[in-house]
Amino acid sequence: MIDKNAVVVKNLTFRYPNAKKTVLNNISFTLEQGEILGIIGPTGAGKTTLAMCLNSLIPSVIHGELQGEVIVLGKNVSEKTVAEMSEVVGFVFQEPENQLSQMTVEEEIAFGLGNLGIQREEMVKRIQESLEQVGLSGLEKRSPLALSGGQQQRLAIAAVLAMRPAIMIMDEPTSMLDPRGKNEVYDVLKRIKSYGMTGIIIDHEVERMADYCDKILLMDSGEVKAFGTPREVFLQLDLLHRLQINSPQVTELAGRLEREIGVKIEHPVTIDEAKTVFRNIDI
Repeated sequence: MIDKNAVVVKNLTFRYPNAKKTVLNNISFTLEQGEILGIIGPTGAGKTTLAMCLNSLIPSVIHGELQGEVIVLGKNVSEKTVAEMSEVVGFVFQEPENQLSQMTVEEEIAFGLGNLGIQREEMVKRIQESLEQVGLSGLEKRSPLALSGGQQQRLAIAAVLAMRPAIMIMDEPTSMLDPRGKNEVYDVLKRIKSYGMTGIIIDHEVERMADYCDKILLMDSGEVKAFGTPREVFLQLDLLHRLQINSPQVTELAGRLEREIGVKIEHPVTIDEAKTVFRNIDI
């Protein structure tokens, strides 16, 4: 029987060296292959630490006291090196310039492929395919420094996509971008899903996450506070507000209408849902 699970985390607890408190506390969740997971939570919730546990940066590079189990595509991460996990898990960081080091766009993508020992003919094919996937075709000879912020982030994603990991992790990839750049990154996330890849994105863009993600993981103080579909998580308004996190604006609006004027309506979590719900309000 084929395992449908891409990621299984069981009772994961982690403490950095010399730290008094654990940064992850008994984390458990399962993500199926092909799903997109959005991870949200206040600063210091442990989101990035959790992501680093999924590709063996913890405990291979960043040491500490680790308990529990992380299984990625059937592999026990604690038994694998970062190099071994990089073949199945791609990681895109918050600031793309920290990942970009080559003179041209095509050289940037070729760099990782060369480290994998990919032959030139296959390398050329993958460069073209990955640039097409992120909408950067035609910019092969341009310097990464000449790209916009959104384009740089898409290039960082393309460099990882070319290595063909089964899972893509993006850690706050839109935090430094304008609205257009954010839309560009989320459009790439949508393409990733269409290719059957599994995606994990850490972000604060709840409107976009409600629209693009299959599951949402809400964290605070190293603990899972909620896990489920965007509807299951974003409708927990009281919980989110206690953590100083807002639901999508359309969800917040529905909640306010209900509290302040007693309108009983189904709470939408996406714009498309809101168009139907608000059109039928009888005040």
